[in-house]
Amino acid sequence: MEEIVTQFIEKPKLEKPVFVEGLPGVGNVGKLAAEHLIDEIDAVKFADIYSKHFPPQIFVNEDGTIKLVNNELFYKKAEKGGQSDLILLVGDYQGLTPEGQYELADVMLGIAKEFGTSRIYTLGGYAVGKLTEKPKVYGAATSVELVEEMKKIGATFSKTDPSGGIVGASGLLLGLGKMRGIDAICLMGETSGYFVDPKSAEAVLKVLTKALNIEIDFAELEAKAKQIDQITSKIRELEENIPRPKKDDLGYIG
Repeated sequence: MEEIVTQFIEKPKLEKPVFVEGLPGVGNVGKLAAEHLIDEIDAVKFADIYSKHFPPQIFVNEDGTIKLVNNELFYKKAEKGGQSDLILLVGDYQGLTPEGQYELADVMLGIAKEFGTSRIYTLGGYAVGKLTEKPKVYGAATSVELVEEMKKIGATFSKTDPSGGIVGASGLLLGLGKMRGIDAICLMGETSGYFVDPKSAEAVLKVLTKALNIEIDFAELEAKAKQIDQITSKIRELEENIPRPKKDDLGYIG
């Protein structure tokens, strides 16, 4: 097997599409957001990407058949004025190594260039280490003009946040995309990083859909967010009921 194999189901004719990446990451924010968008707009799958840079793993389906781990590409043609054709990237994993991340990003950008991509949006989570009731959406972009554009629709830009930079596909597609002359923006929802975070995914999607001039239903994400809220509430109750050690009981074991 080659390092990376792309199998096209079809090659749609697209007009300057916008490329949206939503792979697994912190809180699975990007993956949740992109998959929800795919479902809501009835996007069509057109390619599978397999790679030695993914874990050596298959998934077993409910009917007993198997699926080799991969990434998938979907497309959606614009339905009205003010919208763009879309390419959406989702998948099971990101590359396991830095080399794999770079090689996969290079392949993705090659596909983006092949279809004449006009802009890239990458989606992810920004870990804040605590539960957030109303997640902010932080942004990063390849130009000052894009920064100003995204500020107007709800993204927050700061010199210090995210302070550690952007790791993985969400960052590389911006950095390498800029080298290839493609405008690119990363949208990151605040998340604790402890759970899969549909509330953060919804916050990211609300900014993205404004940028794309698309209207979708968020009911499914909101239902998932309520389930997570119930789990976290129970965890808080358990923590509150755990007896705290008395001061005299504290000590070191040598």
